[in-house]
Amino acid sequence: MIKVSIAVLFMAMISGVSLAADAPHAAAGSYTKIARGKYLVEQVGLCGDCHTPRDQRGGAIAAKNLQGAPIGFKPIAPVPVWADKAPAIAGMPGWDDAAAIRFLMTGIAYNDLPARPPMPPYRFNRQDAEAILAYLRSVPKSASTSAKSQGQ
Repeated sequence: MIKVSIAVLFMAMISGVSLAADAPHAAAGSYTKIARGKYLVEQVGLCGDCHTPRDQRGGAIAAKNLQGAPIGFKPIAPVPVWADKAPAIAGMPGWDDAAAIRFLMTGIAYNDLPARPPMPPYRFNRQDAEAILAYLRSVPKSASTSAKSQGQ
């Protein structure tokens, strides 16, 4: 058993450099895809900044992660299409997979319109869009979230 473990370790060391670089993008395991999506949502897109409610001190309410929230800032000059509320994205209610991936890749929603500001028009590649969707589908949604609450 030790010989097998050493051989496996040696093979992993030889091929590990290329595997490690591709690991966050690998579609083989759902955990890897979800972990990549979580990283993109939390560290790149910073989705929780707008889509997670805040307490009175400005801290994110973890129990309501990505369940929609009022937008806490407004533009200096009037913007007629400015969104006052960020919709719930936990579970991606009301979005089918194709529409959600299209939105993440093009910035165009299921209704063929761009997202209203302050939502940026992200241009993720397909692998990253699929990872984000996998993560968002894994986030528990509120029982009070309706299927039409995602209005952009």
